[in-house]
Amino acid sequence: MSSSHAGRCLAAGNVAAITGASSGIGRAVARHCARLGMKVFLADNDEEQLAAALAEVSGLAAGAPSDVVAVKTDVSDPAAVKRFREAAFAATGAVHFLMNNAGTGGGGGALAPLADWQRTVAVNTWGPIYGCQEFVPAMKACGQPGLIVNTGSKQGITMPPGNLAYNVSKAALKAYTEGLEHELRSEEGCKLASALLVPGWTNTEIMLKSKRDAAVGSGQSFDPDSVFFHEGKPAAGAWMPQQVVDYMLAELEKGRFYIICPDNDVDRETDNLRMTWTMQDITQDRPPLSRWHPDHKDAFTAFLSASRGAGT
Repeated sequence: MSSSHAGRCLAAGNVAAITGASSGIGRAVARHCARLGMKVFLADNDEEQLAAALAEVSGLAAGAPSDVVAVKTDVSDPAAVKRFREAAFAATGAVHFLMNNAGTGGGGGALAPLADWQRTVAVNTWGPIYGCQEFVPAMKACGQPGLIVNTGSKQGITMPPGNLAYNVSKAALKAYTEGLEHELRSEEGCKLASALLVPGWTNTEIMLKSKRDAAVGSGQSFDPDSVFFHEGKPAAGAWMPQQVVDYMLAELEKGRFYIICPDNDVDRETDNLRMTWTMQDITQDRPPLSRWHPDHKDAFTAFLSASRGAGT
């Protein structure tokens, strides 16, 4: 992707389609696109928050409020994603920016209930795949520059224990997006490019919504204060969604594919070292997830210290 490609796609008069747009990073991206004068299509399955997002984002539109449209969409349902694509293209005839951002934080360990695994993978992996399968061919047919951003996770790279289903869903999305970009850049005459957004710790609603939905599903009451951080109750170490968006936009302008965001607790150098150690579990013949293995935990700490020292 050239450094100017993002600028051609994210421009006044162009069209953006954003999933997971009712809150967090998706809503922040929608605000940015509306302020640019783009036509913005918002997708989410949280009807109440989607209506609130529509009211806010349409009020920011540089053009007319009608340039912002909300389409209730469950991205785990391919038919719903198809309806979202049809709505965007029927109204405009083109989409220049697709952001597959919708996600869920649920899942669990290797033997967690199958239904939990299926829902997590359906939203976090199949949702973006459905989005790409619906939008990318239509975007190609337009013959105009286009950009696809899929929202991944550092957990899909470094695999911290605690929520294996989520890690798997985001690791699969990383692999898919890498393959997508290779295919796009290898296709002669293709005017589309893609990028993988990898946020750091971010004050979003993803965990709050996951816990809320789990409580509702089991017939239990839900107290938002039981979630230790979210957008309305920000943790000091986490970035706000707008910070992630600002960083993403700057990296897109540099032509980046991998957009690895720091946060207030972890800088980019530490992220790089964590990813390097993880990948070397294979080449160094260590146990998987050795960073958390009692026989290798001290070695990882020493690796961080030595690597930082070598760079000074």
